[in-house]
Amino acid sequence: MDQQQKFNLYIADESHFHFAETIVEEMAESAKARGTGIARRSPDYIRDKMQEGKAVIALTEQGEWAGFCYIETWSHGEYVANSGLIVSPKFRKGGLAKAIKKRIFQLSREKYPEAKIFGLTTGLAVMKINSELGYEPVTYSELTQDEAFWAGCKSCVNYEILMSKDRKNCMCTAMLFDPKDHYEPAETKEFFDKKSKVLERLMNFKQWKFLRPFLKRENGSKNMVRAFMSHLFNL
Repeated sequence: MDQQQKFNLYIADESHFHFAETIVEEMAESAKARGTGIARRSPDYIRDKMQEGKAVIALTEQGEWAGFCYIETWSHGEYVANSGLIVSPKFRKGGLAKAIKKRIFQLSREKYPEAKIFGLTTGLAVMKINSELGYEPVTYSELTQDEAFWAGCKSCVNYEILMSKDRKNCMCTAMLFDPKDHYEPAETKEFFDKKSKVLERLMNFKQWKFLRPFLKRENGSKNMVRAFMSHLFNL
């Protein structure tokens, strides 16, 4: 990424509708490249989020799309998820994802000040950003139990693992910010910085443990194997 590139972050609205198809396709391509699954969204769904004022979009000074993220609410607004974080490949590794993540977090706090904000991720980079905002690693039992949320996992290649664990664990690490009971961001960031290597080893071990039953099957899931190998060896 060009370190001199400047970006403008906006609360997305109807004027950004024409970017919806590009955003959806880039989300799908990014998940495919990582070997992981996401709850695929339609362009209309993305436009709805823009129209509702529940999305942040990043554009270059020339008006080129650079990144995006949106808000989802669950359990009647008790829980909020900042979903679909995506940055255009040409603008990655320059801090834009962090900037978008911080802005969508602020927007979530403004719109839903009492809500618990949570996320599921397989990436240490996202865990690091979350920790800098005050998120803490938690068990799945502390997340929303809204059926609509978990139904969104059906398009993930790891869905069978999730269900085999009764939705109590999976490849992803759960993280939560509770406005009524949380550590300060400086504390959660310090914890992550000290434990990042340990967390990485634990994530690799968990993925290997969860995939072993599928690797042993005669007709095991190739997608699951590919996802594990991609994550572990960065292929």
